[in-house]
Amino acid sequence: MASRYVKGKVKPFNNIQAVTFDVGGTLIEPFPSVGHVYAEVAARHGFKNVSAELLNHNFAAAWQARKNFNHTRTDWSNLVNRTFAGVLPQAPSEEFFEDLFQRFTQPDCWKICDDVLPTLEELRVREIRLAVISNWDERLRVLLPRLDLSSYFEAIVVSCEVGFPKPSGVIFEYAARKLGLPPQNILHVGDSATEDVEGARNAGFAAVLLARNSVVKDSISSLRQLTALF
Repeated sequence: MASRYVKGKVKPFNNIQAVTFDVGGTLIEPFPSVGHVYAEVAARHGFKNVSAELLNHNFAAAWQARKNFNHTRTDWSNLVNRTFAGVLPQAPSEEFFEDLFQRFTQPDCWKICDDVLPTLEELRVREIRLAVISNWDERLRVLLPRLDLSSYFEAIVVSCEVGFPKPSGVIFEYAARKLGLPPQNILHVGDSATEDVEGARNAGFAAVLLARNSVVKDSISSLRQLTALF
């Protein structure tokens, strides 16, 4: 069921009855950026004029270097501390981590990507079943309703609840059971070649990579292209 690259396009899939989506980077993105939100919370706690651009750079490096990240509060606290290392006189975990952690449950910290709502609406009209498979923590259950997204999905599968993050086959198999469908009848869409595409295909799902900002073989550049794949 793997897609094939023909003249720069992903060939259509057969017998797809449901589409599952990654969340971060696929459906939503931090707004205006992770660094801006971090700097805003730091300022509320007396640390003024922290550079959002520097925090974005540090966060990207810390995220890239993460290992065995299971989206626990300890994992996030350590990552936040690394992001602020050398920027503040003490670690955020000692000052304002809990405030920062909860800030990301607020919808104004996130932007729904422009191609998301039109795509979800069209798939729903076509009676394609929709679900989420996300590496996230308990905040996702709070956030999706606040963004008015949860009503689109009949299943929301979160790694912290399953105990296995993508690319583990366990989380994909769990989602297939929740939907009551064979894996080969489910298409998974996400922005990570490893976590989303390889993980899904290894679990027997069809999969397609979303690459909005780059030209990548076997990928789509907009979720609006999904409806042409059935």
